[in-house]
Amino acid sequence: MSKSHRHVNKRTGALVAGAAAALVAAAVVLPHANASAERSRPPRTFSSESAARVAASLKADLGADRTAGWYMDTATRQLVMNVLSADDAKRVEAEGAVAKVVRNSASELDAATRALSAHAAIPGTAWSVDPRTNQVAVLADRTVTGAKLAALTTAVEKLGGGMASVKRSPGEFRRYDGGGGQGQGGGGGTAASPLGGSAIFGGNARCSLGFNVTVQGAPAFLTAGHCGKGSATWSADQEGGRPLGTVADARFPGSDFALVAYGDPGARPESAVDLQDGSTQQITRAAEAAVGMRVQRSGSTTGLSDGTVTGLNATVNYGNGDIVNGLIQTDVCAEPGDSGGSMFSGDAAVGLTSGGSGDCTQGGETFFQPVTKALEATGAQIGAGAGAGTGGAEGGGGGEA
Repeated sequence: MSKSHRHVNKRTGALVAGAAAALVAAAVVLPHANASAERSRPPRTFSSESAARVAASLKADLGADRTAGWYMDTATRQLVMNVLSADDAKRVEAEGAVAKVVRNSASELDAATRALSAHAAIPGTAWSVDPRTNQVAVLADRTVTGAKLAALTTAVEKLGGGMASVKRSPGEFRRYDGGGGQGQGGGGGTAASPLGGSAIFGGNARCSLGFNVTVQGAPAFLTAGHCGKGSATWSADQEGGRPLGTVADARFPGSDFALVAYGDPGARPESAVDLQDGSTQQITRAAEAAVGMRVQRSGSTTGLSDGTVTGLNATVNYGNGDIVNGLIQTDVCAEPGDSGGSMFSGDAAVGLTSGGSGDCTQGGETFFQPVTKALEATGAQIGAGAGAGTGGAEGGGGGEA
């Protein structure tokens, strides 16, 4: 064999060896590439409860500085998670959620709400974090005019573009406690052990019962804190002939919940909400609210209403120093006398009616004290009596979003 032929064969052998090595490398790389593709699943539908679990896991995994809240898309029943980068979006999509890359982080939005509390404590204003717009949604009711409106606008502008927006509310923010009278709703209000949404009376005020609970085995119920601050004792009728119990704890302003201990330690009130049509909804647990969650509210003035959670970590200024923080904002209507009434989603207790703007004719905004915070602060558990649910707070909402 000539020298030139030996050179050609040597070069051909090197090419064949190189090709073989490339095939081996491809065999190693390609399975991993396929596995990565499999991890990116199409968006799936969630219940409120399952969405909350997945969102909590993603938030813990990514951290507050890389996320900016989440919400349920009510039309598609998909979980939408706000993130700050395309890489984090891939992590969200791997869980079957929809990723939305946004500008403001959760910690930045929280800082904005604190700045508003410090510089815009104006009666007739409210604000909450809205993950759908990735902004702090600021509301000003009809009493906020002139210099007050100018001060509010200036405070929002100082937060920087894209951080907050101001809208007007046509009504006037107020607490939803009312005067005496049986009201239109609250069908269980004549019972010695009423249900959620039933009328309760203290002094000259009428409010609504939120949820029956137990505290170290003793029966009690939750209602609004401003109701509990207004009267030490409560009854199921205006004349006081059907006494219920005495306030054991009341927080208002700041928060808005009260715990009333039943006077009869042997009472076994049902853990349920009056649906105002002769039927009831059993309540077995408590759940955190989520924007987009479908909810219902039962109260002694307007009966049963439904709607959607629109904001979280809301602050509302009712005037006279009555400022409440950490509330749930909704588009569910309510009126005076509905204070303390139960907001729920399926079998889950979610909120206690605090106040808002508007009425059940024209609509408006209503704010609720999170039940989970009230349970944590009082040591209470959902449910009372044999066979009733005794679950404490859980993440997620009940039922389908």
